[in-house]
Amino acid sequence: MEWVKRTGVVASMVLVSTVLVHTATNRQAEKQPEKKVAYFPAEIDFAGEKAPLQISDVRERLDRELLVNANLDATTQLIIKRANRAFPVIEPILKRYGVPDDFKYLAVIESGLVNVVSPAGARGIWQFMPETGKQYGLEVNDLVDERYHLAKSTEAACKYLIESKAKFGSWTLAAASYNGGVGGVNKQITFQGVTNYYDLLLTEETARYVFRILALKEIMQSPATYKFNIQPADLYQVIPVKTVNVTASVPDLAVFAKEQGINYKILKIHNPWLRDRKLDVAAGKTYVMEIPLSGY
Repeated sequence: MEWVKRTGVVASMVLVSTVLVHTATNRQAEKQPEKKVAYFPAEIDFAGEKAPLQISDVRERLDRELLVNANLDATTQLIIKRANRAFPVIEPILKRYGVPDDFKYLAVIESGLVNVVSPAGARGIWQFMPETGKQYGLEVNDLVDERYHLAKSTEAACKYLIESKAKFGSWTLAAASYNGGVGGVNKQITFQGVTNYYDLLLTEETARYVFRILALKEIMQSPATYKFNIQPADLYQVIPVKTVNVTASVPDLAVFAKEQGINYKILKIHNPWLRDRKLDVAAGKTYVMEIPLSGY
């Protein structure tokens, strides 16, 4: 009888355990996000230069980036939301310099449209290294780092890209050189004897680079197609600001912020190029600060 009782208890425990596992499995399945199946476009171009999707490896490389980015739910949603605020700054500058509008998606894959720092020391939305930033007109020091200034770093990026386009004769190769360097891309063109990005064998990162741009362009232009249901109210809105010309040194930016009716945190958020607690202004120099009129 004792054995029967024990057997019954064990059987009951097994049954309960099975039910709990089954229930947990069902709940886990319910929590799993729906996997997005990437719609594949019939054709796609970067800056008016068509990608040769009839080539199998080109098609598969684009398919990879579409699938990856369509299923990076939170990351891609945040990018779409941030673009509503960043693109109005970037787009007119690209237009003014004669750089194709598609290059705004290069900024997207470089940084996700936030001021990040790479392991190598590149900074800002356009990810300039210190010396490259200086080469293209940015001020980079302990107090001021214009790699964090969206408008000025966009202008620097335009200068770089125009030079690269003149070198390679292709906007696609200019984009690739932003990642692989002009010298690095040119070396492979010379060695391999081809002049088309899609024909070159490049490092893994540079080989994926333009395809990542194309994938984000496709998804951001048609988010609903890739099951990103983002309403206009969900987008990060442009915050109205006034500009203040600063022609004299500011010994304490926290005090300066309060004088402008805001606080130090808000000042730094809207002027991320300010890298210290003070600002030294040389004779004849003017810095333009943005002071928000709402949203704080």
